Amino acid sequence: MERRILTPRPDWQRTVEAQGLIYPLTLPPARESARAAGETVPDDAWVPYWDESAAYVFSLPEVEALEETVGELHRMCLAAAAHIVAENRFADLGITDPRIAAAVTEAWHRRAELPSLYGRFDLRYDGSGPAKLLEYNADTPTSLVEAASPQWFWMEDRFPGADQWNSLHERLVDAWRKQSALLPPGSPLYFAHSSADELGEDLMTVAYLKETAEQAGLDTDWISMEEIGWDTLSGRFVDNQLRFIRACFKLYPWEWLTSDAFAEHVLATLDNGGGTGSTLWIEPAWKMLLSNKALLAILWELHPGHPNLLPAYLDGPRELAATTGYVAKPLLGREGAGITVHEPGGGAGTGENTGAAAGAGVVLRDEPCCYQEFAPLPDFDGNRVVLGAWVVGDEPAGLGIRESAGLITDEYARFLPHVIL
Repeated sequence: MERRILTPRPDWQRTVEAQGLIYPLTLPPARESARAAGETVPDDAWVPYWDESAAYVFSLPEVEALEETVGELHRMCLAAAAHIVAENRFADLGITDPRIAAAVTEAWHRRAELPSLYGRFDLRYDGSGPAKLLEYNADTPTSLVEAASPQWFWMEDRFPGADQWNSLHERLVDAWRKQSALLPPGSPLYFAHSSADELGEDLMTVAYLKETAEQAGLDTDWISMEEIGWDTLSGRFVDNQLRFIRACFKLYPWEWLTSDAFAEHVLATLDNGGGTGSTLWIEPAWKMLLSNKALLAILWELHPGHPNLLPAYLDGPRELAATTGYVAKPLLGREGAGITVHEPGGGAGTGENTGAAAGAGVVLRDEPCCYQEFAPLPDFDGNRVVLGAWVVGDEPAGLGIRESAGLITDEYARFLPHVIL
């Protein structure tokens, strides 16, 4: 694994926009705060989100080892989900509503009847040792478009004849095609995102997934989550033309879906594959088991000392506070929100500020958290890198790489392409 400096292609921004990446530029945090406060931001303040001024180079054995690791981690996560259901450990995940636990349990037992598409493992890896699992987002993962499309075309332009760990597009189309029989007949598959997404990342992801479904021969339609209505007469979810929404792919987390104003209707009309409900949601409810940071602690409990896992606990950092330090992660959250880094001996920070806090002891967070060993992201020329390894269906499918200046990969991270040489 090597980071190489490269010269960006002429007119790269227009190129990647045409390939589906609608926000190739982003604002640094300070500039974003100024814009939010109403200040005018000059054009030269924008910096690349898609960054092809460098790229990561891998050998084929490295990628083959990573692919094997991802496959094993996915199988371990499914086994951990089975353990959570069998041992009724929903409270460890913060799921205390018996209706939600029942819905997840039923979905798990009927998972062969429910369409399930994809997920993304975030891994710590620097090429010199085993990859370590940082977290698994199997419900609403993003950064998919840049990994599947612009990255592939970049390789064809810059390294013709080379290879890339990237079968995302083909596997997504194939997954829709294989699971099409699980969808309700005679009704389009709706694709929904929240209109509150100002950046456009969710819209871009949903648009791409809709395209892959159409290439698989599915009938599709658009809607935003805010446009979904409830017809009190029929007791069904409907679109803005009062058409029954029988199946919907939503880039909208289950923890929101089951706590919003319409949560009662979601649970009452949930189609878990038994044909008794009215709306089939993709991803299915059992994905709540895999997108919760408590999974990290349960994995460590089931596989202590596994080379691809970091020690993690739910009741506090235990020995990590005095040895390696730890990272406190809220059980639910996206883009690094709420994560704090605690260095050995009491240092604490959020990635930008990780200096020691004199006299600071171990203070448990008020909210439920997973306390995971502090394993600093690899530093390549001042850039902190995390690998996003994709799973489609149950198979490893590709790689996307993000860089950040701090220890936490947040919404201001940059995406860099990779190549196998």
